[in-house]
Amino acid sequence: MTTAAEMIEVPELWFVEPSFAELTDEIYSSVIPDMEATGGRLLVDENDDPIAVALRDDDAWRATTFLYRAPSVVWLERFEETGGDIYQETRESWARAVRAYYAGRLRGEVPPAINDLPPDRFPKALDLVENLWGRRDGARAIDAFCGSGIGASVLRALGMVPVSYDNDASLISLGLAEGRLRPEEVCWIDGAFASDYIEPAPLGLALMVGQCYPGLNDSLWRELLLQVLALSDETLITMGSEPEAALVAGWIVENGRGVEVFENERDPVYDRWICLARR
Repeated sequence: MTTAAEMIEVPELWFVEPSFAELTDEIYSSVIPDMEATGGRLLVDENDDPIAVALRDDDAWRATTFLYRAPSVVWLERFEETGGDIYQETRESWARAVRAYYAGRLRGEVPPAINDLPPDRFPKALDLVENLWGRRDGARAIDAFCGSGIGASVLRALGMVPVSYDNDASLISLGLAEGRLRPEEVCWIDGAFASDYIEPAPLGLALMVGQCYPGLNDSLWRELLLQVLALSDETLITMGSEPEAALVAGWIVENGRGVEVFENERDPVYDRWICLARR
């Protein structure tokens, strides 16, 4: 795929935001690095809205992106001072390039977790999802709490285009190393704020949610799962026990969605109980 640097025709690009999660932080709209800008690039989307500015200082190009916050007057004015060039890409293409940039940084900085997945994890999950959804060639699907990427690899095998997220950097690093996660499809964020970064999709997948304990961590899981439900029209959630499934089903109904709850005998450990929610 085309990198962020290639899209604006610079040799190398460094974003001022240290992590993907910080792309929503307005502080990076109000502050420009202490640099003498000798060149500039402005990137606009398909609607001619600004989505990034890059400024050159000597041979280094520093950039900020407005994918997840309002365009910055300070950055735009500095670009105009440089008399730089304007480029155009679709918002989705740029988002994929930005995800790939930060995934590359994560992969280089965070050691991967130990791979403890059983060999039959993928085929069992694939059979479950294929039985419920079949092939959906080209359909966007959210892979929530992706871990090391079993869900993403299942969705991809069925023709879908996953967008994955998790808050465990070491698991994401493992998924990237193993090839289950692709850099342009994954981001390291807190799932409680997923809707700040992820566009709604027809399908949402959350494999092996848990463990959900009433009175201990149920409020956290409720918050996380309501984000997935809000982002997807049809949501497949798996957990390890029937009480957890009943708890999750209650949240789904409270959210005004229909839900089917059933047992999955393919895997007695990871995806034993299923909640399938629909609008």
